[in-house]
Amino acid sequence: MSPSARLTASLCRRAAATPTPASTARLQSSRGIRCLSSAAPSRLRRPDVRVTHASGLATRTTRRYLSTTPARFYAEVEDSFDPASIDRESDEVDVCIIGGGPAGLSAAIRLKQLANEAGNEDFRVLLLEKAGELGAHILSGAVIQPTAINELIPDWLDEENENRFNGATPAGKDSMRFLTQNKAIPVPTPPQMHNHGNYILSLNEFTKWLGERAEEVGVEVYPGFAASEVLFGPDGSVKGVATNDLGIGRNGKPKDTFERGMEFHARITLFGEGCHGSLTKQVIKKFDLRRDSQPQTYGLGIKEVWEVQPEKFKKGEITHSMGWPLPYDTYGGAWMYHFGDNLVSIGQVVALDYSNPWLSPYGEFQKLKQHPLYRNVLEGGKCISYGARALIEGGFQSIPKVAFPGGALIGDSAGFVNVPKVKGTHNAMKSGMLAAEAAWNALKESSSDAAVFLFEYEDALRNSSIWKELREVRNMRPSFHSPLGVYGGMLYSGLEAFVLKGRVPWTLRHKVPDHAATKKADECKKIEYPKPDGKLTFDILTSVSRTGTNHEEDQPVHLQVKDWDQHTAETWPPFKGLENRFCPAGVYEYVEDATKPEGVRFQINAQNCIHCKTCDIKAPHQDINWQVPQGGEGPKYYMT
Repeated sequence: MSPSARLTASLCRRAAATPTPASTARLQSSRGIRCLSSAAPSRLRRPDVRVTHASGLATRTTRRYLSTTPARFYAEVEDSFDPASIDRESDEVDVCIIGGGPAGLSAAIRLKQLANEAGNEDFRVLLLEKAGELGAHILSGAVIQPTAINELIPDWLDEENENRFNGATPAGKDSMRFLTQNKAIPVPTPPQMHNHGNYILSLNEFTKWLGERAEEVGVEVYPGFAASEVLFGPDGSVKGVATNDLGIGRNGKPKDTFERGMEFHARITLFGEGCHGSLTKQVIKKFDLRRDSQPQTYGLGIKEVWEVQPEKFKKGEITHSMGWPLPYDTYGGAWMYHFGDNLVSIGQVVALDYSNPWLSPYGEFQKLKQHPLYRNVLEGGKCISYGARALIEGGFQSIPKVAFPGGALIGDSAGFVNVPKVKGTHNAMKSGMLAAEAAWNALKESSSDAAVFLFEYEDALRNSSIWKELREVRNMRPSFHSPLGVYGGMLYSGLEAFVLKGRVPWTLRHKVPDHAATKKADECKKIEYPKPDGKLTFDILTSVSRTGTNHEEDQPVHLQVKDWDQHTAETWPPFKGLENRFCPAGVYEYVEDATKPEGVRFQINAQNCIHCKTCDIKAPHQDINWQVPQGGEGPKYYMT
């Protein structure tokens, strides 16, 4: 029986066995499997005009649903109807995994490998992914170190494997440059950044491929399901998650397309949502997982994929740079990777502890492409994809406790990116595999209904290559907090990379959380960015149109701000529109409005959101709460 059929049968059995309240009898009797459907094309809001424009994208996002509600039912209910009055369908599995990225998929595959080897094919591993299809929300450089995938699927590149991954380009020549406005000065490449034996690929495509391998071994994979709530048992342990309700209007009331969310109960729930996940925030707070660690710090990565002229393509070539266009007191760097057939991945990471509120990471990235090092490769080519995503930068000292009653954090939900190495996928995958092995052993040894705690995962992590690797480079990123900025950080990091290698008795601290690092606008120099030329540099709306972003407009704004007027009063006077500049998708703007005390009105164009999470991280008063929109919505990245 297929995974979807098994889940359907389970729901039908539960519906038949459960008495149905009279008030919902008609609704429950109509439950069933709904066919695949396409969401409406996205609608993007241009920040510099007052109207909403259709994106014109042909891309559509596919969503899967397990139940439907007839339109006539909600046409008859009163305005006071509370969606929570309808019981949610539920399903029980052995392990539930939130997030279909490399960490979640690696955990799922490893669990089913262990179960199948033990002859326990009924061991249920279910994976929920908010994107409409696996990989659609995945974005990275990406050069990957293959240690974890070699362990998980040894024949992943084997010519004799008909299901091998075909998109890996062996890494070639490495170079590191320090940029001034017109020059690219060669500097020694730190040993951590050597890429011999590594591969350049699209992590978006690699994740899709991992998803296929997961389904082959029996993982129940459900894209288009946005887990929005952590469920807790009577003893306070995590007992699973619930997906959000669909068909709620912006006014908070159910529409005729309303569908109640579902609950997924599990003995163990693994959270692999990636950087700054909405549910991960809840469990970190609930179980005080940061009590022994420093605050997490972040960067914003902005990326484009170009198809370049054949004579400019150097397959496998890897270039990294630091310096211009970023100010000396702002940490960040850029990359250019040649992969596939005439494809070039170019991007820039800006640390979100930057202080000048006039700085725009998107604007800095557009300036970067004007540097001769990058311009000479891109000119005459075509930009085919764009995306942006916050990423973990805190490193060793910011790793929280990863296990808690009923579950664990894996991948970037915990924060295993090696910033000096410019890599994290191998650690994310390895953490998922370690958690899977710990979960399998814990469930094999426990037959009771008591909450499971993955002590073995905590221990295995500390004895793993992840721990050793991150501890060795723990002082490099925080060294850039010195008064010398980039220059001081480069000097100290060079000493650590070539000589000390982490064998010092001290651990440098991160100064303050990223949101607290922002200075007031009148204390900083205003930055003016040149107008895009439409050939090499682009306006934000054009870039967002390349993401395939889709959100239904009539739904509650998933970027939650309790009081927009209060937000304006507290944030506009000191920071003068910081949100509009830190967002790489034109979601936030302040519109001139003479009726408002500050002369401006705060506006959120939620349909533009590409799920980068920057707003939740950088908002000075931490009053923007990023939550999942309806399942299946958001970007639909291509070759990222």
